[in-house]
Amino acid sequence: MFRQSPARTLVLLATLAGLAVYASAGGYFAREIVVEIAILAILAISLDVVAGFGGMVSLAHGAMMGLSAYTYAIFSVKLGWPPLPSALMGIGASALFGTAIGWITGRTTGIFFIMATLAFGQMAYTVFFKWRWLGGDDGLGGLSRFDLGWLGIKMGDSLTFAFFALVMVLAVYAAAAWVLRTAFGRTLTGIHTNEDRMRALGVSTVVHRAQALGFSAMLAGVAGIIAAQHILYISPEMLVWTVSGEVLIVVILGGLGTLIGPLLGAVIFVLLKHEISAYTNHWHIVIGILLIATVLSGGRGIYGQVEHWLTRRTQPAGKTAEAPDA
Repeated sequence: MFRQSPARTLVLLATLAGLAVYASAGGYFAREIVVEIAILAILAISLDVVAGFGGMVSLAHGAMMGLSAYTYAIFSVKLGWPPLPSALMGIGASALFGTAIGWITGRTTGIFFIMATLAFGQMAYTVFFKWRWLGGDDGLGGLSRFDLGWLGIKMGDSLTFAFFALVMVLAVYAAAAWVLRTAFGRTLTGIHTNEDRMRALGVSTVVHRAQALGFSAMLAGVAGIIAAQHILYISPEMLVWTVSGEVLIVVILGGLGTLIGPLLGAVIFVLLKHEISAYTNHWHIVIGILLIATVLSGGRGIYGQVEHWLTRRTQPAGKTAEAPDA
C-alpha cells in the first residue's frame, strides 16, 4: 500500500522549491532544463503508478504522451479550437488509448505485457510518422500555449511557463498519490502481489488493469500537453519506444514503487545529461554505470535505498527491519 510519509512530502516540496529557485536564478537555459525535468518527471510518475504498484512495465508511455500532443495539435491548429478544450481532448484521447491497451493486454504479464505495449506504441508511432496531414516525419508547428492573460499571467514568458510546469508536476503527483491511497489503488497493489487471490475475491483483474493503465495514460497525457506547448512544435519522435525506455530508466534510477523516486530520477537524469554532454557525447555511459550501481546495491533506486537505510537506522534494536511501504 502506498503511504505518503512526511519524509516523502518534504522531499517533494524541497525538490520543487529547488527547481523553482534554479529557474528564477538561472537564465533562459536553466528554465528550459526545468521544463524538461518537469515533463520527464510527470511521465515517470505516470509510469510508476502502473509499473511500481501494478506490476505492469509499459513501453507505450512515450506513445501515450505523443498521442496527447498530437490530439492537442489537431484540435487547436487544424480545427481552430481554443487551447484549453484542445488540451482536455488530448488528455482524454491518451486515457482512452491507455484503457484500450490495458483491456487488450490485461491477461498478459511479464515480458509478454512489455512486448505487447511496445507493439502498440510502435503502431501509434507509424501512424503519425506517415500521416502527411499532420506533417508526417517533418512534424507539425504553429501550436499555442494557454491564454491566461485575463489572470495577468503571461504564458509566453519562459519563467512563468517553468513555474506552470512545476505546478503541474505537483498536481500530477497529488492525483497519483490520492488514487493509490483509495480502494482502487489498494486493489491494484493487491493484484500485483497476488492476482489469483484477488480473482478469488471477485475482482475483475482485467478491468482493473485497464482502468489503471487508462489513469496512468491520462497523467502521461498531461506531459504531452506541456511538451507540445513547450517548443510549440511536435514530431513523431515523441512516440518512439526509446522515449518509453528512457522513462523506465528514470523510474528504476529514482526508485520503482516510491512515486517520489521518479521525480528525483528525472532531476538526476536531465542534469547529468546536460552537464556530462558538455564534455563528451558519451553521457549514456555515465548514466549506465549509475543505473548498474543502483540495481546492484539493492534494486530499490536512489530514493528507495536511502529510505531503506533510514528505516533500518530508526528501527528499534532487536527488531527485524521491514521494507518501507510502497
